Amino acid sequence: QVQLVESGGGLVQPGGSLRLSCAASGDIFSFNAMGWYRQAPGKLRESVAFIISGGSTNFADSVRGRFTISRDSAKNTMYLQMNSLKPEDTAVYYCYAQVRTTTNRNFGSWGQGTQVTVSS
Repeated sequence: QVQLVESGGGLVQPGGSLRLSCAASGDIFSFNAMGWYRQAPGKLRESVAFIISGGSTNFADSVRGRFTISRDSAKNTMYLQMNSLKPEDTAVYYCYAQVRTTTNRNFGSWGQGTQVTVSS
């Protein structure tokens, strides 16, 4: 019912920047929340950043001050701007969205993931 497609991952040197995008489509009336998770090899998936319907944001301590999250409501797209990247930011990044459908259901959906590698 709801599809999420991430883009923008890649290889970057330490201290560099990347911007991830997450485009949502399908049966969407409104967004309750959207966010980014990441999973490094051998580690559990962790929350990175969230933005809720009112515009409030929340960040993991490890990325606060370096990452920003934003949403373009007209395009149903969310962004994660990642600055001052560190090797420990290397992971597969997943987009997540909880939406309200046109039939008044709450529905959660995951993207397929995009690889971010920070290395010299």
